[in-house]
Amino acid sequence: MESAQSEAESSSVSMEKDGSSLPSVIVIGAGISGIAAARVLHDASFKVVVLESRNRIGGRVYTDYSFGFPVDMGASWLHGVCNENPLAPLIRTLGLPLYRTSGDNSVLYDHDLESCALFDTDGSQVPQQLVLEVGEIFVKILKETEKVRDEHRKDMSVHQALSIVLDRYPHLRPEGLALKVLQWYLCRMEGWFAADTDAISLKNWDQEQMLTGGHGLMVQGYHPLINGLAKGLDILLEHRVVSVTHSYNGVTVTIEGGRSFSANAAIVTVPLGVLKAKLIEFEPKLPEWKESAISDLGVGSENKIALHFDSVFWPNVEVLGVVGPTPSGCTYFLNLHKATGHPVLVYMPSGRLAHDIEKMSDQAAANFAMTQLKRILPDAIEPVQYLVSRWGSDRDSLGCYCCDLVNKPDDIYERLQLPVGSLFFAGEAVSTTHSGTVHGAFASGVLTSQNCHNHLLKLSGHLYGDLSLFQPVMGGDISVASAPLTISRM
Repeated sequence: MESAQSEAESSSVSMEKDGSSLPSVIVIGAGISGIAAARVLHDASFKVVVLESRNRIGGRVYTDYSFGFPVDMGASWLHGVCNENPLAPLIRTLGLPLYRTSGDNSVLYDHDLESCALFDTDGSQVPQQLVLEVGEIFVKILKETEKVRDEHRKDMSVHQALSIVLDRYPHLRPEGLALKVLQWYLCRMEGWFAADTDAISLKNWDQEQMLTGGHGLMVQGYHPLINGLAKGLDILLEHRVVSVTHSYNGVTVTIEGGRSFSANAAIVTVPLGVLKAKLIEFEPKLPEWKESAISDLGVGSENKIALHFDSVFWPNVEVLGVVGPTPSGCTYFLNLHKATGHPVLVYMPSGRLAHDIEKMSDQAAANFAMTQLKRILPDAIEPVQYLVSRWGSDRDSLGCYCCDLVNKPDDIYERLQLPVGSLFFAGEAVSTTHSGTVHGAFASGVLTSQNCHNHLLKLSGHLYGDLSLFQPVMGGDISVASAPLTISRM
């Protein structure tokens, strides 16, 4: 990695000084959105440098290999396993296998009900028939919240709408064990949005445009895709941007330590949490309409505690769940052994619970996850290794992905996407149709690079490269749409 950085550093100096007539762009952030944007412009013969604050590429797409095999500690799924997914050609080209965890109509979004085993806190398994029955009730309750939404002009939280529905239709409120199962469904809903139901917007919670094909877990992790996409790009690691001076026809970007880079334009792809914290100073300041868009969109929190064991001692299902009296009292473990063959369980807290766990040491967080596991499997052995993510407190992310807060303005994503002179913006939070997803971040980077290209074309009056077809230099032919994605369910 050091030699790659050194090579890129050498090329960045010439970018600053050689006076080349080639249009130049600085991409801030080497997550999948930034790499996608750089890939497009690089292949169109632009002079591009990517500045990344971390010591690795990928951002919130992070595959860890410290167990001796890949474990995604950030994004894990391809949401929408279909040819319409913009990542499908790249996944096909690299031959990356997917493990199917749900079809299109899963109540839990990323898992079908038959793949889950739920347990009460005394360790007894919840009858599958009860899980299915409560799932049908949950669907009815959510359907009724649509009526509540239609009745109220003002937005409210999903939690408030659920309370109205259950007060209105007492027969939909289950009792006893069934009520605990309902709380587990709400726990999974909170996991999807990385926020508690009292923070999720009723108006917007179901407005995402879901692609068909269900959900597929990246069996080998996302790293091979990120690596392939970044091949040949000038990426400077450990280059933390602290300020951006911009005008209509140029930018100067300064990193920690005072070194500056100048170019015709810049594409800002840092996470929304970093923008909200104003860790990058813009001069002149961003206009009010842009700053309010950044401020008004929420950032959710979901983390992973990966537990690596010597052997498998749990049921052969994809998800182990613990039901409880409240959503925060419920638990969710992803069984990676089912998809990958490796004896790993991943505990996935979200919302306030995720924030609370980030205050713990890694050892304490792993102990907490084991305490939850031993509620249902009292004879569980201790893990031989563990990993803990901290996306909420990580200075380079400050959250996992965006979420729609109550009373969010209708045009917030459009304002986030709009450029400010020679500054362009991309990322999962900037995707107007697929926010919070890897393919949304990727598509945002591609679209923004095209907008940046058009801007520089207008300034110069010349055409540089051809953006009519996105063909990343990864080897192989990615244009064969007929080649199927490799997806299985063991």
